[in-house]
Amino acid sequence: MSPRRNHQRRGGGRPAARSDDGADGGTGGDRYGLERTEDWGGEEWAVRQVGGGSGKHYRCPGCDQEIPPGVPHVVAWPREGQVDDRRHWHRSCWNARDRRGARLQRSRNAPRY
Repeated sequence: MSPRRNHQRRGGGRPAARSDDGADGGTGGDRYGLERTEDWGGEEWAVRQVGGGSGKHYRCPGCDQEIPPGVPHVVAWPREGQVDDRRHWHRSCWNARDRRGARLQRSRNAPRY
């Protein structure tokens, strides 16, 4: 029995699926590293999906929980803002940002990073 071929054969295979959503630099949905613009709170926000390759811990402003290294998440910042305005969010927290309150739920002794 010969092994399975999990790679596409050259030449004779079926043509690769092509996306017309601007994969060469446009707003490509949930593809990692591509930036899109969303409106929230009367501002335009730049939003980027991150694969979690950084070895740093981040704190999500939506749920005030830690995002451990290696977890895919969203980085968002106001278009008119500075580099220091970037915030790392869980994907579900970013999607639910309109349904959540803006209050912090941090205990007194919790770290502020």
